[in-house]
Amino acid sequence: MTPDLMIDVQGLHKQFLLHNQGGIRLPVLQAVSFQAAAGDCLVLSGPSGAGKSTLLRCLYGNYLATGGSIRLRAADGRWVDLAKAGEQQVLALRRDSIAYVSQFLRAIPRVSTLDVVAEPLRQLGETTARARERAATLLARLNVPERLWTLAPATFSGGEQQRVNIARGFIGDHPILLLDEPTASLDAGNRAVVVELIREARAAGRCLVGIFHDEAVRDAVASRILPLRAAMPEPAALPG
Repeated sequence: MTPDLMIDVQGLHKQFLLHNQGGIRLPVLQAVSFQAAAGDCLVLSGPSGAGKSTLLRCLYGNYLATGGSIRLRAADGRWVDLAKAGEQQVLALRRDSIAYVSQFLRAIPRVSTLDVVAEPLRQLGETTARARERAATLLARLNVPERLWTLAPATFSGGEQQRVNIARGFIGDHPILLLDEPTASLDAGNRAVVVELIREARAAGRCLVGIFHDEAVRDAVASRILPLRAAMPEPAALPG
């Protein structure tokens, strides 16, 4: 195993049991295997329903794998298999080792944008002042107006919330970064800023896995493409 390897997924299966549709088992991921290393930006490709977002959620521990292994290298160098990890191990990974930029910001009532972005850095032990300073730098770079920094982001536009989400995801310099369509709500100028951030993260040795429907962005950041195919559902069991 190469020393810079960060993600090792072997034989990953994920299926959902649809109780309200006659017990149909819906396989979304079937025998998915791949590796990703420091400096990689692995782009997930495939049609709608191929399991791209499901795979990201499995990598973040939101979904429990039905089968196979999801081994991630933690910030301290240890390997953790998310398919077998306990809740505390998953929480520790999210704090120290893996960050996730989803399509939607989970707004926290009455918490300022500056503190929403700074929180992951404070969880890593940084002082509040230093965390806010770093948050301000990222927000400015992503063209979030300073007049908004003291406001809670719940009422922001979709593009503004997405930029806050991106700043929050990048701030902690986690070794592994998951990106679910980070540029979907952004204009051309802000897409270019995100491309720069991704390239800098790769150069710094971070390992990124992402979904990018914008072909220009995908081509600008990808080191490799992982094609996924939609799986067919199993028929419902007939009554005995």
